[in-house]
Amino acid sequence: MRRTLVLIAGLLLLALPSFLPLEGLSAAGAITLGIFLCAGLFWVFEPIPIYATSLLVIGAQLLFLSKSSPLVVARAFPFPTAEATSPDKFMATLAHPILILFLGGFMLAEAASKYSLEKSLTRLVVAPFGNQSGRVLFGLMFATALLSAFMSNTATTAMMITVISPIIATLPPGDRFRTALALAIPTAANLGGMATPIGTPPNALALGALSSAGYSVSFSSWMLLAAPLVVASLAIGWWLLMKLFPPSAPTLALKLDGGFDRSRPAILLYIVGGVTVALWLTEALHGVPSTLTAFIPIALLPALGVIGKKEIRSLSWEVLWLVGGGISLGNSLKDTGLATWMINLIEWQSLGPVAVLAGFVVVSITLANFLSHTVTTALLVPIAISLGTSGALGAGASMVFIAIAIALASSFGMSLPISTPPNAIAIATGLVTTPQMARVGVVMAVVGLVLTAAAALFFWPLLPL
Repeated sequence: MRRTLVLIAGLLLLALPSFLPLEGLSAAGAITLGIFLCAGLFWVFEPIPIYATSLLVIGAQLLFLSKSSPLVVARAFPFPTAEATSPDKFMATLAHPILILFLGGFMLAEAASKYSLEKSLTRLVVAPFGNQSGRVLFGLMFATALLSAFMSNTATTAMMITVISPIIATLPPGDRFRTALALAIPTAANLGGMATPIGTPPNALALGALSSAGYSVSFSSWMLLAAPLVVASLAIGWWLLMKLFPPSAPTLALKLDGGFDRSRPAILLYIVGGVTVALWLTEALHGVPSTLTAFIPIALLPALGVIGKKEIRSLSWEVLWLVGGGISLGNSLKDTGLATWMINLIEWQSLGPVAVLAGFVVVSITLANFLSHTVTTALLVPIAISLGTSGALGAGASMVFIAIAIALASSFGMSLPISTPPNAIAIATGLVTTPQMARVGVVMAVVGLVLTAAAALFFWPLLPL
């Protein structure tokens, strides 16, 4: 009955916006709003699998918004054909570069599992923290956040999920700490990306927009602004996971004996994996995108015989569909003007600087749960800068802080599997449900709101920038 009610409610939400007088929103935007509301409901309550919802998103876009749809060609909807989108754009999201990054990470993880590389890596990462459950969890989160500060959050998560696999294997099936471990990695990856300008694309985007407006923020200045926020939120995230998903035993019975596999395929895996990770870590130096680097393991691991058809068939293909649907929905929100329409519902000019800051942070965190963090920042930062340059925010420094706060706040949008690629990877483990992820994500969103606003208002103005 619950599943049926959610399905009916989703269909009603899908159709409702098209019959409402939504001033300033195009007909295509209204249809996209319906898809957005329906998908959000399905992703939260899961009347159908979450990856199926993502495929339905693309299917609905092809049916209602595509130029080639018979409904659009027959003008069954009251919007000009010019507003329709090429079907290729919707279907292309299933081969989006971020999905290639996923696939590269998945293939490395599958190969590592085949040759027990993850056990050796786990021993190296966990050994300094002992075997106490809480300390092991903190050590994993610290390592993940540190890596995410300098390389792709998605690549970091893919690697660290591999690292924790042997630890999870030592726990009984009913131990809630299994969920804590699986959620710790994406949580730390999302938070660690805030620490440096290269940690996540929204950071670089905000700096680029500020630079175009005549404001320069150095690498060290960014770290001075963001590092305390990362440390505080990471500590709170660790405490939250320990409270929500406590371990059944104070220590972990880790059995990680043994050395590295020295067979020819394993050595080839070490070389390919080492080169891939090195290029990910040094992306800022050579400029090769992490998505392009991900094709190294995709192309070489099967070609060298490191993995075969069995491993390829066992990859988490449903996760790629899940992320592809989220990307496609985000594109429609931007392209139809729906995201801008939602942002413009607020009269920013009528608010004071403090209220504007809080409003931007709230909107950034909220949108980032449904849109890509980069798209969220790309939408909001220009508005903040335009308000600042027009004098609506007062001093120029407040505009700089608001722009940075928007980028940092977007990283706290982690309530749903589609919110970030690291979240989708965690869901793929089968150890985390959407409600569990939402519980942690909503609390961290509130934490992010409070910490980011407090830092921008009281801490950042005191720093010698």
